[in-house]
Amino acid sequence: MIYTRDLAPALRFYKDILGFRLIEQYGHGYARLAAPRGSGTIALHLLGPGQELAIGGIRLYFEVRDLDGFCRRLEKAGAKLTSGPKLMPWGWRHAYLDDPDGHEVSVYTAGIKRLRPTVMKTPAPRG
Repeated sequence: MIYTRDLAPALRFYKDILGFRLIEQYGHGYARLAAPRGSGTIALHLLGPGQELAIGGIRLYFEVRDLDGFCRRLEKAGAKLTSGPKLMPWGWRHAYLDDPDGHEVSVYTAGIKRLRPTVMKTPAPRG
């Protein structure tokens, strides 16, 4: 469940920019969407009166096959990446953007490393 201050911009972001498919919507307070591929779903839920949105405590991850192509499509659709595709120390490539409510979204590709343990090089101890 992803809480939002305003369902309409959140729905546009997840549906029109990220490519999720609308399954159902109940008025202006709730929508459920399906991932473009696979069987994953997300739900968008309007905050209730007096509720506060916690920012910074959530990061959503969505794996894509062609990260560079997907990021180009995001930008053409009007999304602003906060960080373009880059290789991370654990071997996955990530790009980041924020949804309309400020939730951080990571789109990434892990390739063959997705199901393997991460081996990160750490500096040798000094002394």
